[in-house]
Amino acid sequence: MSIKFWFALFSMVVLFQCANQPEKINLKGNWAYKLDPTNIGVKENWQALKFEDSIQLPSSLRDQGIGNNPTLITEWTGSIYDSTWYFNPAMEKYRKKDSLKFPFWLTPNKHYVGAAWYQKEIIIPENWTNKTISLELERPHWQTQVWIDTMYAGTQNSLSVPHSFTIQKNIKPGKHTLTIRVDNAIRDLDVGINSHSISDHTQGNWNGIIGEIMLFQKKEYNINQVKITPNISAKNIEIKIILNKKATQKLEVDIKINGLNHEHHLNPLSFKFNNDSSELVAEIPMGDNFKTWNEFTPNIYQIETVLKTNEDILDAKKEVFGMREFTIEDKHFKINNIPISLRGTTECSVFPLTGYPPTDEASWERIYKICKSFGLNHVRFHSYCPPEAAFIAADKAGIYLQIEGPSWAKYSVSLGNGKPIDAYLMDETKRIIDTYGNHPSFCMMAYGNEPSGNYVPYLENWVARFKAYDSQRVFTGASTGRSWSIIENSDFIVRSPPRGLEWNDKQPESVFDYRDKTENQDKPYVTFEMGQWCAYPNFDEIKKYTGVLKAKNFELFQEDLKDHHMVDQAHDFLMASGKSQASCYKQEIEATLRTPNLAGFQLLSLNDFSGQGTALVGVLDAFWDEKGYISASEFKSFCNDVVPLARLPKYTFYNDETLISSIEVANFIGKALENTYPKWELFDENNTIVKSGDFENKIIPLGKGNKLGNIQVPLSFVTKASKCTLKIHVGSYTNQWDIWVYPKTTGEIKTNKIYVTKILDIKASQVLKQGGNVLLLAAGTVENGKDVVQYQTPVFWNTSWFKMRPPHTTGILIKDKHPVFNDFPTDYYADLQWWDIANKQQIMNLENFPPHFRPIIQPVDTWFLNRRLGMLFEANVNSGKLMVCSININKNDGNSPVANQLYRSIITYMQSDKFMPKEKISLDIISELFEKKERTVWNSYVKENP
Repeated sequence: MSIKFWFALFSMVVLFQCANQPEKINLKGNWAYKLDPTNIGVKENWQALKFEDSIQLPSSLRDQGIGNNPTLITEWTGSIYDSTWYFNPAMEKYRKKDSLKFPFWLTPNKHYVGAAWYQKEIIIPENWTNKTISLELERPHWQTQVWIDTMYAGTQNSLSVPHSFTIQKNIKPGKHTLTIRVDNAIRDLDVGINSHSISDHTQGNWNGIIGEIMLFQKKEYNINQVKITPNISAKNIEIKIILNKKATQKLEVDIKINGLNHEHHLNPLSFKFNNDSSELVAEIPMGDNFKTWNEFTPNIYQIETVLKTNEDILDAKKEVFGMREFTIEDKHFKINNIPISLRGTTECSVFPLTGYPPTDEASWERIYKICKSFGLNHVRFHSYCPPEAAFIAADKAGIYLQIEGPSWAKYSVSLGNGKPIDAYLMDETKRIIDTYGNHPSFCMMAYGNEPSGNYVPYLENWVARFKAYDSQRVFTGASTGRSWSIIENSDFIVRSPPRGLEWNDKQPESVFDYRDKTENQDKPYVTFEMGQWCAYPNFDEIKKYTGVLKAKNFELFQEDLKDHHMVDQAHDFLMASGKSQASCYKQEIEATLRTPNLAGFQLLSLNDFSGQGTALVGVLDAFWDEKGYISASEFKSFCNDVVPLARLPKYTFYNDETLISSIEVANFIGKALENTYPKWELFDENNTIVKSGDFENKIIPLGKGNKLGNIQVPLSFVTKASKCTLKIHVGSYTNQWDIWVYPKTTGEIKTNKIYVTKILDIKASQVLKQGGNVLLLAAGTVENGKDVVQYQTPVFWNTSWFKMRPPHTTGILIKDKHPVFNDFPTDYYADLQWWDIANKQQIMNLENFPPHFRPIIQPVDTWFLNRRLGMLFEANVNSGKLMVCSININKNDGNSPVANQLYRSIITYMQSDKFMPKEKISLDIISELFEKKERTVWNSYVKENP
């Protein structure tokens, strides 16, 4: 054979081998590792060692069962404001080594804070000779250093974006050792121990690398960044391509733009770089038929940029973008010039299986789908930035995101005082914008949460810098409560004043709104962390914790409930408290939708928060699953893009009164509503329509306060105590409200067969000994239980974090089928009609009663104490029958229809043959409730406040 033949064959083999050598190498799989708890590895040049132990990456150390078992002296990353657990004798059994159970947050199977070294043998392909090599770590936690063999490649410390390392020196083909040091200890840089980017309160301060771990080969020129700025009115985009260095030869870029979830596409385009320039800026017309992005039609484009010299491809990059403009007009947000109202939740990096945010798109798609099913269109990420999968999924779902820097600079660090965090947050913010800025869902940004220090001038500078740098987002200095200063140059405000329910002193009504609580701001005002109403723990949830975090807090609460002889009532406590929680969310959200100068709200939160003492504030659990007391469709009736609203001056009426209500609609569906044929209906307890009417079928414009008309219904048709339901229908949208109507009666009810008394006096004892009936109206005389404070609203956040700040109860469990309620309509929970007989009423502590004893009306205590409480109970005492009520019900006035009706219902029951208590209780046990003596009270053992 000829020499030409062999040369041709050899050339083909070489070309085949080169063609099949990779452009990138996936480093997922088996790695070696070595822990460095005393931080000596760098000094001792561990990069030159060979590690023996193995680990699978991507993962965290605790995913692999690596680290230390949590102990009493574990140094957690996070504040503990209620240290009662460490000292309370009742908690001693949970402090033992083999049965350690913390109440503060989920407990990791292993705990490790410090440096960990990861090592892997890699093979550099032949065709990477003389090429620049790049290493990308999608989400390490958190500070990294990298070596190739013993050559140092650099360090990075971002908590928000991938760590990317470029090895400029030539690396020969063949075997090499890649060593990565990951350090999750707070050293010179402290972002705040309660920041959700690092805190044990939620994701935990884990060590490891998750997501992609990749090696790339890069040619001389490559694309560092592609920045896209849509201009809807001009029907074009501006594209800015930034290279790694200035062009010294002819470079051009080919561009393809195609719809990802729609059919629109552009013809390919090509642009040339100017010599001695590292940037190319061009305007690209999108045509007349381009698709816009918003919550209703989240149309996404993909842009592919290919960098070339002649026909040689140097680099390629793909980005997504949307044709959207998120703007501000007066006090409201607009998307593509369409008014919107933000209905959001706060995501605090609560991921109870792994303890870190997912890097896969499917996990985020599920979360956003659930948000949408509950009527939400917005998510705030509290003091952390999620991985890119969260942005991609939000792009597709049509969710407006507020991203924050990875800092809650309050507890262990401060802003504006020259600490490393000051420069770090400026750099980190730019990294976040540069990395995720093309995603249309990324609409809003804050530095982080509630800062301390000299933060006002610092954040004013932060806002000014990034407003100038980035026109695609709106900025606010910080998300804060009412005690923080307003950063005046912010585009919008996120603060807490426009939230809460004033039920401590006022009966529930739906006329109020928050218009006087937006602090005269002339910019969009979003309610900060609205809600925070608690429900009792769902102990059925414990079995879901199959990952690295265990619900030892739930186990402790459950065992403590068992020690207090009520574990059989756990599910009933969940349901009764959950109904109260859901009622509060309905009232707050509707008030926000009635407030003309509010731009939206951010719940804290739709799902539970597993830290800070265990804050069970969600109508969903930590896994984003429903708990059973309110469904997505029920929640969506008052939290949606269109919501009918009724301004009711009260919820309880006498039957000689008239139900009067002004009806309006909040419309944020993106267009005016036509042909909705709005109407109202009033239903009785049998779900029968008793009254109805129509409103004018007029066009309903976008915005709040769209008046439909008024309702006036005389209630004289009600002849007995009843619950009615008012429903408003606007097209396919329906909302509803329960009201309670009581007959107006005059004169005192006869109590011939009952001795009614306010104290257990001698006569009461005699009546009971003689087999008579006694009603003890004990309001104002209770001693054992007077320290328990109850409002109509449930516990706020939790009683541990706020050191037993009232209220102390999460709801009321009612034996609604008991015949004592035959003339008093009620459900098994305390709905709004209970305000008059529950709010600030005295509670009895029944801990000294027999273990199986259950009251008729039972407040649900904070799960940190689990006291057996009561407001109404009956018992056989001596030879007689006793009913004890700590509610002030014998008011005998025309202003207390609920209290008067309950009193009448109790008297009627006690004078009937149905008054047959099942339990026998000694008079001494009951008398102890009213004895004045020294009693053990709750002790926090710490003075610090959150």
